[in-house]
Amino acid sequence: MSKITPFLWFESQAEEAMNYYVSIFKNSKVLSSNPQSVNFILDGQEFIGLNAGPQFKFNEAISFLVNCEDQNEVDYYWNKLIADGGEESMCGWLKDKYGLSWQIIPKQLGELMGDPDPEKAQRVVQAMLKMQKIIVADLQKAYNQT
Repeated sequence: MSKITPFLWFESQAEEAMNYYVSIFKNSKVLSSNPQSVNFILDGQEFIGLNAGPQFKFNEAISFLVNCEDQNEVDYYWNKLIADGGEESMCGWLKDKYGLSWQIIPKQLGELMGDPDPEKAQRVVQAMLKMQKIIVADLQKAYNQT
């Protein structure tokens, strides 16, 4: 067990959310569930969810970053997490139907933004700032401009 485990406060839908997340992420499973709390693993990361009432809501101050290998993975996670009432935001951020914030980020974004040529890196940043879902081909196009 990891020393640090994300703990998610839900109004009343912890089990529903757990099942939703486990269906999206590979290498995931339910560890336990009861009316008050759930315990599950998403791609190797343990989570706990609590049904604790409406006092606190998720906000963008905390998000989960999903590192994606390519555009296919970006599209998969983006589409799954905004389904059924999620909301697109900017720069690869979204909120799922439970209000939890996610960053769906292709590895190419960091590679291109980290280029030692500041002009290339800045063009990539400017392209990303105009996007909701990150489009790798558009980042590459901005990077390659002369």
